[in-house]
Amino acid sequence: MFDLRGSREVDRQLLEKMNEAQHHRGPVEGGLHVEPGLGFGHRRLSIIDLSSGQQPLFNEDNSVVVVFNGEIYNFQQLMVELTALGHTFRTRCDTEVIVHAWEQWGAECVDRLRGMFAFVVWDRNKQVLFAARDRLGIKPMHYAIVDGWFLFGSELKTLLAAPGLRREISPLSVEDYFAFGYVPEPRTIFKDAMKLAPGHTLTLRVGDTAAVPRQYWDVPFKPHAPMSEQEAQEELLVQLREAVSSHLIADVPLGGFLSGGVDSSAIVAMMAEQSSEPVVTCSIAFNDPAFDESTYAKQVAMQYKTHHHSDVVDKDDYGLIDTLARLYDEPYADSSAIPTYRVCELARRHVTVALSGDGGDENFAGYRRYRYAMGENSVRDILPSALRKPVFGFLGEHYPKADWAPRMFRAKTTFESLALDLAEGYFHGVSKMPDRVRAELFSESFQRDLQGYRAFEVMRGHAANAPTDDPLSLIQYLDMKTWLPGDILTKVDRASMAHALEVRVPLLDHHFVEWASGVPASLKLRGNEGKYIFKKSLTPFLSDDILYRKKMGFSIPLASWFRGPLREVVRDAVLSPALLDTGIFNAAYLRHMVDDHQSGVKDYSESLWSVVMFEAFLRTSHAQ
Repeated sequence: MFDLRGSREVDRQLLEKMNEAQHHRGPVEGGLHVEPGLGFGHRRLSIIDLSSGQQPLFNEDNSVVVVFNGEIYNFQQLMVELTALGHTFRTRCDTEVIVHAWEQWGAECVDRLRGMFAFVVWDRNKQVLFAARDRLGIKPMHYAIVDGWFLFGSELKTLLAAPGLRREISPLSVEDYFAFGYVPEPRTIFKDAMKLAPGHTLTLRVGDTAAVPRQYWDVPFKPHAPMSEQEAQEELLVQLREAVSSHLIADVPLGGFLSGGVDSSAIVAMMAEQSSEPVVTCSIAFNDPAFDESTYAKQVAMQYKTHHHSDVVDKDDYGLIDTLARLYDEPYADSSAIPTYRVCELARRHVTVALSGDGGDENFAGYRRYRYAMGENSVRDILPSALRKPVFGFLGEHYPKADWAPRMFRAKTTFESLALDLAEGYFHGVSKMPDRVRAELFSESFQRDLQGYRAFEVMRGHAANAPTDDPLSLIQYLDMKTWLPGDILTKVDRASMAHALEVRVPLLDHHFVEWASGVPASLKLRGNEGKYIFKKSLTPFLSDDILYRKKMGFSIPLASWFRGPLREVVRDAVLSPALLDTGIFNAAYLRHMVDDHQSGVKDYSESLWSVVMFEAFLRTSHAQ
């Protein structure tokens, strides 16, 4: 906490309370630093230099202090460089590099850091508070200004420990949540709290009344010089090996997630190639074959002779709803948070650090929705605009009634989106609830509160800033700005930190991301094959069963849950007085969704899950 009004005395008891709110993120030890107008707190999960490196950590004369969450993978090289420039190190911890990097380069220090990080530096001599978040948003940072105090923390619950922070729900964030399934940066569910967006910094001084973020990095999507397909494969492997190698440094047991999919298998293959000891791998098996990939995980584990650990999870593992609501602090509707929580729980029994394959789909166009979006885009090119709307409007009225159609194409708005620009069309394709469903879901009074705001404004803003006009690159960019930090990385961070497990993501190393963004779209998506060049490059390392089987993902059977074992639970939650008393919802439409889903008329499982998780958030957060 930092006093923007001057040098008021810090409430040490409040600082301790805020720090303990995220005890689970660093159960090894904690530390506080207090001086006039400033209070820093930190919880440590020791990974590097276990005997020292305690935080808050200072420079030689105690004029600069830092609190930091994450890992700086190039800290050893930076130590050598900074030592040559005259800086003195007391530890061999990556945290101390940040202190001296700030002294040497100021705000530009972030350009020198390779890693996942959220940190805040106080420079007493310059009277400057500097905050930064890593380029892709692997590590989180939340902040708020309350009574002239700048409050910050890794999780929203840290800020909520401060009694002065109003828990007033933002209508715009509610609209965003029911469209995306999460609240995208920079908003939180509460009006008075924010997230620092990926690739941004904040600089604050006494007298400031607002926090104005500055972007220091963006995904470039700068095309490479022409290369053959073989050259691209070879360079991809060079980049991948180097990214994985940089993420292997640790002074604690380290392993990898192994789902049996392409991305996690690729990471394990690279780990095994670079390790003199068997790699520790962890996976989750399901007792329902429709959801189980464990056979493929075991195949990779046997191929690379890993020390493999697997737990079987009941497909009806739905007892985590309230636990998840407390973990995420705001509504979060990705149901794969359940198996993610379980695999982190398993991994922590064997390792302290795990490498994951997250980022492969975003880097190399692996999601099926990319194929759909590109198919729609090609239709845009063929049909004149005057014909698109009547043709697809008709299809939107009739084709969705075909129960055999894929879920994405049963939505009327998917067809209507073909008459819109690519960004809006993509937004409709990825929305948890289409515009027309949200219009029915929300009460008339709440819609007036929105004042015409639509969640698409989030996508529109990012599309306007995109550094590319290539259609596939554009939707990759949109995912990297919304889905990746707001859903994927949030899910993994909260699930892993709940178990004091550090998860590293080599495929989101910013050097690798920069390189991958310059690969031609034709080498990422070719016909119906996403991640084309990624899979081609991995042919010597993984079987076709791993590389080319149908993508499964970490899914759970929501539809059958809500018609079976959770039938009454979902009905009670969706029609609960706490939910209806918010004034946000149209009670008749909530009942309509439950009735139609449970009678089998229509599958509303994703929409209902979003409502169930919102109700759980209300119960666990005491939001107003």
